[in-house]
Parts: sequence; structure tokens; C-alpha cells
Amino acid sequence: MRARGARVTDIAIIVVSADDGIRPQTKEAITHAKAAGVPIVITINKIDKDGANSERVMQELSSIGLMPEDWDGDVPMVQISTLKGENIDDLLETVMLVAELQELKANPDRNAKGTVIEAGFDKSKGPVATFIVQNGNLKRGDVVVCGQAFGKVRALFDDGGKRVDEAGPSIPVQVIGLSNVPTAGTTLLSLC
Repeated sequence: MRARGARVTDIAIIVVSADDGIRPQTKEAITHAKAAGVPIVITINKIDKDGANSERVMQELSSIGLMPEDWDGDVPMVQISTLKGENIDDLLETVMLVAELQELKANPDRNAKGTVIEAGFDKSKGPVATFIVQNGNLKRGDVVVCGQAFGKVRALFDDGGKRVDEAGPSIPVQVIGLSNVPTAGTTLLSLC
């Protein structure tokens, strides 16, 4: 799942706890982001906790090839406390800057294109596929092709399970109406 996620994301935000440091899943996420060629933003969280040591975290990250910008490297690192809401604006600003430098753009007026991140069969809904819209706008009623699967979109559900009429760029959405279950990682295209 992490590998698939890295392939469909524009920017990887890797969250590291200031008191725990680098964990195996952190290294795995970094490996997937690097393999996918995705820019990385490191978020050092829990800076408000006793035992928090951001310097140690930055040392650990530099030892695995992620040199902080503060140390003349090329990886942005933002120290935050989600509990207290500290530096969240700095994180958002950093992500926006990276997006601008990467020239990330999508056209919501085009036919939808996205990648399936998970798929399965639901007894009441039939074949279902959750995918990330990467370009365009997917609407209920659109005809779609997804590998060997095809069909007319009967329903769309957002990540909260709420029925929606459309989904634009960067939005994960569950699609109902496919002829069969597509393979995760497959591209979904809207034909109209």
C-alpha cells in the first residue's frame, strides 16, 4: 500500500516523532518515496513532548541520505506539534512551496484520469475501486475504463463514505459501476 501510495502522490510528507525518532516504517516510506521520485517533506511532530529531540531526528535522517535544508541539504524539515497546533502554517507553506517548485498542476475541466489504490468486491455494491483523481473531474454517469474493467459510474463515495456527484484532482473516491474488480495500480480513464 505504501508503494502504491508513493506512486500516485505528488509530495510525500513523512511524519517522524521527535521523541521516538526514525522507525522501520519511516525508512520504508522514505524508500518508496525515493523510488517513486517524489519530493519529500519531513515533518518532525511532537516537539512539545518531554524527551523530544529534533536534532537527533535530523541526524538520523541525514545518516540515511536525507540532509535537512537547515544543514545545507535539500530536504525541507518542519518541526510541529499537532497537539498544540504549533507551526502547522509553516508546514502548509512548505508544502505549497514544494508544489510550486515542482510546477504541480491539474486541469479539472478534462476527462478524469487516476490510479486505483485498492479494489475489491462488495456484496451489495459489486466491484468497487478506490482511486485518486490525478487530472480532470470524474462525475456520476461517466463511462470509464480501468484495465480489463469498464462501466458507467453509478455512484461515487468520498473517503468518509458520503455519496458525492463528482471528484476533482487530488481527491480519493470510491467508484461503483465497474464490470469487474480492477487491479490496484491500474489507471482509470473517463471517456466522457
